[in-house]
Amino acid sequence: MNKKILKNIEWGILICCLILLCIGLVALFSATHDSNYDEFKKQALWTLISIPIMIIVIFVDYNLIARISPVLYAIAIISLIAVLFTEPINGATSWFKLSETATIQPSEFAKIILIIFLAYILSILQKNDKTEINRIWKLGTILLAAGVPVLLIIMQPDYGTVMAFIIGVAFMLFASGIDKKYVITILLIIVIAVPILYMFVLPDHAKSRIDVFLNPELEPRGARI
Repeated sequence: MNKKILKNIEWGILICCLILLCIGLVALFSATHDSNYDEFKKQALWTLISIPIMIIVIFVDYNLIARISPVLYAIAIISLIAVLFTEPINGATSWFKLSETATIQPSEFAKIILIIFLAYILSILQKNDKTEINRIWKLGTILLAAGVPVLLIIMQPDYGTVMAFIIGVAFMLFASGIDKKYVITILLIIVIAVPILYMFVLPDHAKSRIDVFLNPELEPRGARI
């Protein structure tokens, strides 16, 4: 086993992920005993599938993954377009239905691919100078690459995943050394846009989730308990 690879693993993050995974499985096991543990079995199955994949990916040279990230990005975009033509599940066209109990959500894979692809683009755009990211056309390239999958996911619609994409891209831009004027501008846009989106764009079920999160006294159906 390559000792260099083991040394470079972020063990703290890996251990935290495994702990969260175990907590989630225990919670699902407890919550699904009245439904023959269907959701627990599904999650356990994907856990058994994903752990070997994780181990394989760890031993793949990350430079190789970065080089093929444009191809992976193109595949992700195609999958996000294709899923729009699937049969809606709970009002959203976000999943490919493999069977009665198995589905795949391409936006979850697109999250990881977008991060790798943007890191690859940033490494190219900032090859000579880290401040190059502040040039309008270079920043526009990053935003365009991130904006395409975000727009496609909005069309599904899946606003929770959209927020995860936006937050991830924002942190990547901040870590890359983006100028403070852009950070301030983005924050101002967010402050102005959030109440407008809440009032006029978000569907009722999305508003309900936000209301319940901000006010735990409300149950998911909107009634006070």
